[in-house]
Amino acid sequence: MISSALKKLDSMPRRYFLSTAAAVAMTLVAMPQGQAAEELNALVWCDHTDPTLIQPFEEKHGVKVNLKEYEGTGTALALIEQSLPGDWDVFVLDGVDVPRVVEAGLLAELPADQLPLDSIFGPVQMRDVTFKDGKMYAIMEKFGYNVVSYNKAKVDPADMRDLKTLWSDKYKGRIAVYDYYIPLMDLVALKMGMKPSDITAETLPAMREELFRLKENSAMVGEVVSSTTALATGEADILIGGGEWAVAVLQSENPDLDWVLPDQGGILWSQSLAVFKDSKKQDLALEFVKYIMSPEGQARLATSSCFWGMPANSEAGSVLTPEQKGALRWDEQAGFLANSHRYFIPDAELDGLMLDVWTEFLQH
Repeated sequence: MISSALKKLDSMPRRYFLSTAAAVAMTLVAMPQGQAAEELNALVWCDHTDPTLIQPFEEKHGVKVNLKEYEGTGTALALIEQSLPGDWDVFVLDGVDVPRVVEAGLLAELPADQLPLDSIFGPVQMRDVTFKDGKMYAIMEKFGYNVVSYNKAKVDPADMRDLKTLWSDKYKGRIAVYDYYIPLMDLVALKMGMKPSDITAETLPAMREELFRLKENSAMVGEVVSSTTALATGEADILIGGGEWAVAVLQSENPDLDWVLPDQGGILWSQSLAVFKDSKKQDLALEFVKYIMSPEGQARLATSSCFWGMPANSEAGSVLTPEQKGALRWDEQAGFLANSHRYFIPDAELDGLMLDVWTEFLQH
C-alpha cells in the first residue's frame, strides 16, 4: 500500500530524495520490531528527542515514545517504504512537504476542532498546506527564519540588516554559508531585489554570478553542524542562512552570538506534525499531537536542546521566560512574519537547474 502511494511522488523535485545510501541502508535496523501496545513510534527531527519534551507525555499517559530522528524528507520516505503499515504513528516533517505526503495517502485526517488552530500565529497556519478538500492532515508546530546569524563582538550589528553588506569587502573571508540551496538562493533573490517566487530559468545566470561573488567572500560552506560550529568557534563571524535555530541554544555560553532578519526580508521555515493513516494507535497519536501543541509542549519544543525556534502556538508565550522570548525575538514576530517569504519550491525542471547552479557554486 505504501509502495503504491509513494509512486505518486515521482514528480517531486529532486531535493526530496537527497538521502544518502547509508541513510537508506540503516532503515533495516531502524524499523521498530514487536512494539508493545503502550508504545508510540515517531519519525521526528532532533528537537523532539529532548527528554524534557518527551518525558512529561510519557509519564502522564504511562507510555514509551520511541523516537527515530531523521534529516530530509527523502530519508523519511525511505524509512516508511521499508517499514510495514502501522509501524509508525507520528510524523514530524517540513511544512512545505505536507501537500505531497498527503497526496501520497500517508497521513490521517486530524480533528481540527480539537487542536488550537485559532492560537497559531496567522501567517504560520498555512491552511493551504495543511488542509485538502476541507480536511486537516497536519498542524504547524514550530517555525523560524533562514536569515543572518553573527557574532556582535566581531561585526557591526547595523551592517547585518543589509544583505548587500555580505557581498562587500568589509567582511571578506569571515562569512560561513549554510549549505542548503533553497533558502540560500531565496536569500540571493532578496538581495537582488526579487521575491523568491520570481526565480526562473532566466534569472539563474545572474543569480549564479551573485553566488560566486558570495563564495569569494566566504570562509566556508557547510551543513547545519559545521556552519554553526564555524560561527561558535570563531572560524566565521557571520552565517548567512542562519537564524535563531543556529545561535539561540548557544547564547547562554556566548551571549555575543545573535541573529537578525535583514531589511530585504527573510526566508520562513516551518515544521509540521501529523499522524500516519496506518497507525494502529490513532487515539494515542492524537494525544501526542495535542500535547506538543499545548502551551507547555510548545514552550519545551521551542527551547529544545537541539535547536530553538518559534512555537507556532502563540499561547506558549505565557510559559516561556522573558529571556527565552528575547532570544526568539518574540516581540518582533509581527514585523518578521510580514517581511518573510516561504521557501520557494520550484517544479522539477527548475529544481534541477537550481541544483546544477548550487553544485557549481560548491565546486567553484
